[in-house]
Amino acid sequence: MTISMEQLHLVVMELQDRADIRDCVHRYARGADRLDRELMLSAYHADAIDEHGKFVGTAGDFVDWAMKQHTDAHLSHQHYILNHTCELDGDMAHTETYFMFVSMNRQGKPLTMNGGRYVDRFEKREGVWAIAYRACLRDWAMMDERPDMDDLSSFTSTRSLLSAQMRTFMNNGLGAKRDRSDPSYHRPLHADLERVRAYTEMKRRA
Repeated sequence: MTISMEQLHLVVMELQDRADIRDCVHRYARGADRLDRELMLSAYHADAIDEHGKFVGTAGDFVDWAMKQHTDAHLSHQHYILNHTCELDGDMAHTETYFMFVSMNRQGKPLTMNGGRYVDRFEKREGVWAIAYRACLRDWAMMDERPDMDDLSSFTSTRSLLSAQMRTFMNNGLGAKRDRSDPSYHRPLHADLERVRAYTEMKRRA
């Protein structure tokens, strides 16, 4: 079978796009574990939205929030990047990346582990792939008792500190499903801007 130069070019470009996207996912994880704000932010477009359990908002605000959470709660931590699928659609891509998170804690149980998926909409702007919207979905967690699969707040180790309002807010967000209603099937994957506004208002009043 012969392949034309044009076909070869398209194959190489697709491989490059996939490599750039996967590199971006890994860059995020390394930035988080090294508490490197600039590296972590480089995984996002400037106007990106991240929905991350107890947090919903802009990438810049999320990175500041996450770094404070990790600094205050953990002696060290690692984000492991596992299964990764990528559906390319021109200058947009939908990806699903499994992760496992392990932390050495400052208080309470010495070690915490949980796992889930980053469900991302990537966009290629001016030749650069980065996250435009991310939804972090929790699939499992090692707890003292079995988490309630219908209560998204039960997957966080700080659930006992959450207000009733925050628990309700979390449970109105995206959660993992074991069928095609799972957010990883949403096309296109978009942030709920009303939810972003609601989170901002809730934190303002707190």
